[in-house]
Amino acid sequence: MTEKTIVAGFGGQGIMFLGKVLAQAAMDAGHHVTYIPSYGPEVRGGKANCHVVVSSEEIDSPLAVCADAVLAMSQIAWDFFAPRLAPEGLAVVNSSMVSAGDAVQGGAQRVVAVPATALADRLGDVRVTNMIMLGAYNRARGLLAPEVLLESLRMALAGPKAKLFDLNRRALEQGIEAAEAARCGAE
Repeated sequence: MTEKTIVAGFGGQGIMFLGKVLAQAAMDAGHHVTYIPSYGPEVRGGKANCHVVVSSEEIDSPLAVCADAVLAMSQIAWDFFAPRLAPEGLAVVNSSMVSAGDAVQGGAQRVVAVPATALADRLGDVRVTNMIMLGAYNRARGLLAPEVLLESLRMALAGPKAKLFDLNRRALEQGIEAAEAARCGAE
């Protein structure tokens, strides 16, 4: 099993944090993992993406040239990375900012459209949009046990950031629920 994922959006959306939590959880689950971040020169507001490769075997290349999944948190990110999605790939799009129709036309075999920014706003903090996307992706793909993701998130938010865990946990759960609703709606 090898899963090549591109997570993309703009600086300030928590792209790198999402990638780190995913990578750490996959390592904790015993997989081989690579994580390659890429920041735009502007950092906040500029293009940001990371490549996370999870495999049961050693990994040949850390870059997802032909991605199994693209998590697009902004329209610009989708427009840029859609061509890298494998024909049988999964697109998880933040439908608050990305047209799901564009994802379908972009060639994704399966599209999970989650209004992640709107859901995060309802939780009281748009900064947890990334955890909603991670929950939706993991639910759609079934890559890791939710408990493993939660433990990785707990460790990432240790110390002074521990007070943020509960909100981020609820965001992960919202993402799981949103992906389930999107799946049921597609059937």
